[in-house]
Amino acid sequence: MVSGHNSRDHDTNSRRRFLQASAVGATGAFAGCFDSILGDGGDGDAIVIGGTLPLSGAYADTATYIEDGYRQWASDVNDDGGLLGREVDLVIEDDQSEASEGVSQLNRLITREGVDLLLGGYPGSTAAGQMQVADQNDMVYVSMGGHMSSFEQGFEYAFGAPPLMGQWWYDGFFNWLEGQPESEWPETAAAITVDNPVGQAVYESTTKNLDRLGIPLEMDERYTLPLDSAQSLVSSAADVGADLFFANGFFGDGVSTIQAIHDTGYEPKAVLQGIGSLTPAWEDELGDLGDYVVSGTSMHPDLPFEGIDRLNEIAQEEYDRDTTSEYFLFGYSWMQTLQQGVEGAGEIDNGAIRDWLKSNSVETVGGEYAFDDRGLPDPIEYATQVRDGVAKLVAPDDVATHDVVYPYYEQF
Repeated sequence: MVSGHNSRDHDTNSRRRFLQASAVGATGAFAGCFDSILGDGGDGDAIVIGGTLPLSGAYADTATYIEDGYRQWASDVNDDGGLLGREVDLVIEDDQSEASEGVSQLNRLITREGVDLLLGGYPGSTAAGQMQVADQNDMVYVSMGGHMSSFEQGFEYAFGAPPLMGQWWYDGFFNWLEGQPESEWPETAAAITVDNPVGQAVYESTTKNLDRLGIPLEMDERYTLPLDSAQSLVSSAADVGADLFFANGFFGDGVSTIQAIHDTGYEPKAVLQGIGSLTPAWEDELGDLGDYVVSGTSMHPDLPFEGIDRLNEIAQEEYDRDTTSEYFLFGYSWMQTLQQGVEGAGEIDNGAIRDWLKSNSVETVGGEYAFDDRGLPDPIEYATQVRDGVAKLVAPDDVATHDVVYPYYEQF
């Protein structure tokens, strides 16, 4: 195996990623690598934590940040004497951005390779399927989950710490809006939503919050990917006079939608977008036109919690990142949660780890989480708004670093 904290192997032709000791990846013969990792099962052997990530395919760019978060956590733990005094080894397979492959590979890691603990997968479609596999095998699974529906299946071993929850996505903005004079609220809304589970989850936050404030949804359209042009959709929103616009989608379609807003001269009071505006490339594609778009999040590098500042420095100095990705912090936070469960249980016993997490709170770089029967913390209601190309925290007041700029149309 290859060691060395800063070595990187993102060979997308390799289906497996092995991260040992300092948690740096290397390819090799799968069975032979496991033989060397697993040893004879004694107390002095390494604790093997296995899972999958999309290291190639459509979601590889984002998964790289999660992998970095996992790697950094393992390095920190091993530098500090290990987990329960034992070295941690990570075994990460490439599921090629296919949910079915992620489910199959995780099942193999559990039933054939006998990993001790599990890593959470990505994206939500993969995590949702893996949650079922983990629960069937009585193994704790900490991840973003697959939005609300995945946490309502009665799973006993699944935890979101934090989850990436579309159903909470716009709560922070609407909490802020509710505190403004009602005369300044938008009067009508329009929504365009990508026709997949992620879009549907964010759409549920859209309709829930509109109903809460009594704002009618005058236009409600679905689209499929790829979205070649958003021009006609945006023009329809402008034609109905909607002064609150929702673009419930991803990065590429989000970029097209914002470009169309400016091309058509559409002037809503606020533009809310799914997950695209959280991507560092948002500014590269849109420049100043991408500013003032509102979104949600459950993780952010400006959160005021212990460990965030250190990880921001590490992201820049050791991973050569201009900004710290939320997904880097997601990966680290999920592992902090698993670590505290293991230490609280005092042993590598997934049932005991589950029970400890169900009855205690954890402290992570994303904040403190206590879990309900579904494995969820209390709703996380952060709002972001793009400023100078970067999504900044604007709500609630106890974490905000910037004020909400409103209305949108006056900024251009």
